[in-house]
Amino acid sequence: MSTAVPHPLLSVAPARLRPTQLSVGKAEVAAKRAQWEKLGRKKRKALLGSHCFPAVLGPGQHVYIVDHHHLGLALLEEGVESVAAIIQRDFSWLEPAVFWRTMEFNRWAHPYDQHGNRADYDAMPTRLADLRDDPYRTLAARVREAGGCAKDAAPYAEFLWADFYRPRLKLRRGKVDAGVVQQALLLAHGHEAAYLPGWSGAPG
Repeated sequence: MSTAVPHPLLSVAPARLRPTQLSVGKAEVAAKRAQWEKLGRKKRKALLGSHCFPAVLGPGQHVYIVDHHHLGLALLEEGVESVAAIIQRDFSWLEPAVFWRTMEFNRWAHPYDQHGNRADYDAMPTRLADLRDDPYRTLAARVREAGGCAKDAAPYAEFLWADFYRPRLKLRRGKVDAGVVQQALLLAHGHEAAYLPGWSGAPG
């Protein structure tokens, strides 16, 4: 059966988008909401017009996004009525278990919870609103923004950085403050982090 998509561009309500991961950095979502709130009507329209969520059509004709979960959740919380989704593959005819195995094989799904533990496919949330907070995912993003590592195109690269930091740094009440970011930056340039995507090497 062909998985080609005759009409790949859809207009979808954020509430109907389904995630392909279990967690996000909620502080990053808050930052994207703050950026959105600063935009005027024309710039908001331009942003929505220029941005498409890459997605896969899954069982039940549900639209599963494979990237930009933070932005999707931010737009949902801001009450945006619709966004553009570009359907890359049609896997709607697959059984759910086969669908998720296929998604993971293609690196379009990340079945790990907010603690970095492997989860069953059944644990995947069906709404963006149900994504859990992983503060270490936020820490990984802060490190990248501060120049601790390069942005890498590999899927879920920042989750790998988050898992690197979990056993090495404690976050008080799950908060990522300036002090923790400085400690994380030092670790980012160490040899122990050399296996991570975007590692920029030890400081000269």
